[in-house]
Amino acid sequence: MALIRASQYFLPTWKEDPAEAELPSHKLMLRAGMIRKLAAGIYTYLPLARRVLHKIERIIREEMEAIGGMEITMPMIHPAELWAETGRLQDFGPILGRFRDRAGREMVLGPTHEEVITDLARREIRSWRQLPLVFYQIQTKFRDEPRPRGGLVRAREFTMKDAYSFHESKEDLDRFYREIYQAYLNIFRRCGLSVVPVEADPGLMGGSESHEFMLPSPYGEDSFIHCENGDYAANLEGAVSLKDEDPPEPLLPLEEVATPGCYTIEAVAAFLGVPTRKTAKAVFYKTPKGLAFVVIRGDLEVNEAKLARALGTTELRPATEEEIAAIGAVPGYASPIGIRRNGVRVVVDDSIPKARNLVAGANREGFHLRNVNFPRDFQADLVADVAMARDGDRCPRCGGKLRVQRAIELGHIFKLGTKYSEAMGANFLDRAGKSRPLIMGCYGIGVGRLLAAVIEAHHDEAGIIWPENLAPFETVVSVLDPREPSLLNLGEELAFALARAGLEVLLDDRDQSAGEKFHDAKLWGIPVLVVVGPRAARQNQVELERRRDGVKVAAPAQPEAVVEKALELLRAGA
Repeated sequence: MALIRASQYFLPTWKEDPAEAELPSHKLMLRAGMIRKLAAGIYTYLPLARRVLHKIERIIREEMEAIGGMEITMPMIHPAELWAETGRLQDFGPILGRFRDRAGREMVLGPTHEEVITDLARREIRSWRQLPLVFYQIQTKFRDEPRPRGGLVRAREFTMKDAYSFHESKEDLDRFYREIYQAYLNIFRRCGLSVVPVEADPGLMGGSESHEFMLPSPYGEDSFIHCENGDYAANLEGAVSLKDEDPPEPLLPLEEVATPGCYTIEAVAAFLGVPTRKTAKAVFYKTPKGLAFVVIRGDLEVNEAKLARALGTTELRPATEEEIAAIGAVPGYASPIGIRRNGVRVVVDDSIPKARNLVAGANREGFHLRNVNFPRDFQADLVADVAMARDGDRCPRCGGKLRVQRAIELGHIFKLGTKYSEAMGANFLDRAGKSRPLIMGCYGIGVGRLLAAVIEAHHDEAGIIWPENLAPFETVVSVLDPREPSLLNLGEELAFALARAGLEVLLDDRDQSAGEKFHDAKLWGIPVLVVVGPRAARQNQVELERRRDGVKVAAPAQPEAVVEKALELLRAGA
């Protein structure tokens, strides 16, 4: 039986927090010798991290295979023409890593694998008799994120478990969607995480329904909104809320008023003595099809994800003052009344038809219009909900209060429908012998991010506190003076006994001070520490300490007694 000795294992720990790290998980993984940075958002996983990842991956495999998933491995390098078939070669933009091979053929580094799995399906699936099919892989992905941060929470190169399912009917996709939804909850629970499933925006993946699995965290870069009554939870990008309506009032005639130096909604409202909700805000965006002029109630903000979805585009940016002026609008005083409509889409948030007698720009420097009403005074190409839901808004389900919470997104599942199969000609013969496009779903978990999230949820000031089933080692036997042969022999004897009992053991035989060894044991987060010290050994004793709560117990320095106490501590701490 091979014994893992810390003196011969690669454990490059740091005593101080690295300046580059902000999130606790990033700091602790660097300090504990789990990862090392190669470039922005690109990391090497060291042996300690790999041991934890193997356990996370085993949990994922068990839950995926329990619902019929079959593991495959798809290439990381994709021919660009596959992505051109679905239109995502352009949609993904600069985050898609692209290069040419020696023959000049354009290739991409796979950020996800919908195109590749659909290509496999169109080559191999012929009949409804082959369905349903569920494939999954745990594999490296690359996305050239503009702002990688948080270590493994937002990396450019990362490990993902991505799964894809193929069905003959929407009803069967619905059935499997419920199964994988539960499988995801099982995976996160077994990793010691309490996640919140939320309704989500399908985004670039497309499809009819989507859910994200969020870990509430003050360090999260995502946010979700949820009802205090538990009736509703959604990603902030797609969240909706009830918009209060003003009491009915008669429509008043338009009136131009001077508003010198009032370039913002707040300044206009203060100058005219009206609340911001009684104003109409003009917001301009540039899209591939021209300018979008958004009119929204002045106390609300535009949700760009909702707007992009309403416009059917993935490319959206704020318009410049020059682009705004080119349509006859005056920046700071813009109005939907009197603009040149050629090449401009007017999008009206659904808060506007419910409002009356608003203040809007007059398209004239230093002037606004009172009593602007839709649709009396201007028309829209599109009326839609494009507003950002806010903390304190009312729930669309029960009218209760909504709260915004920061979180880390750990998983995302989608009902893709026929988006990819239609684009790529992945068809099958149904029970009536008719050719139809395959109905698909896709399901992802960021494995490296999941590792980081476990640390975010389980740590203290001293270091990591691993759930027992994920710890890189279950016990560490720390020999305080390995230069003393009798102590080292005792430590080895106890370590071998713990290993024979089925525990994963690290023997800390490094020639370092006791303080350094205790410091590292807490930093690594190993659940049970067995201390073999000279003073206790003279009394034929060793001390055991549980990492989770600091409980300490003494045991006779006998293999059977130490194994018994270690198992007791592990069982009680689980």
